[in-house]
Amino acid sequence: MTQVAYKIRVSGLVQGVGFRWATKMVADQLGVHGTVANMADGSVEIHVQTDEDTMAKFKAAVKKGPSPYSRVSTYEEERILPLPNYDRFTVIA
Repeated sequence: MTQVAYKIRVSGLVQGVGFRWATKMVADQLGVHGTVANMADGSVEIHVQTDEDTMAKFKAAVKKGPSPYSRVSTYEEERILPLPNYDRFTVIA
């Protein structure tokens, strides 16, 4: 299947509520690769790579808020080219 990659930035109640770790759990369940990190402005940035079908599932989970305590108020995405070469999904401190 054709691989795609995106940079996703979400804001709202996304820091201090387990958002990054819940995102990693979703990524691991779906088998996607990339990174997730808290940003200084209170948002969370995700770089993710997988096939189109799996990407749609991942994006839906992120938009919903993968942590039961998180609330996503803003969702932005940008396609990444060329494709990065991630070999797993990592939480960046």
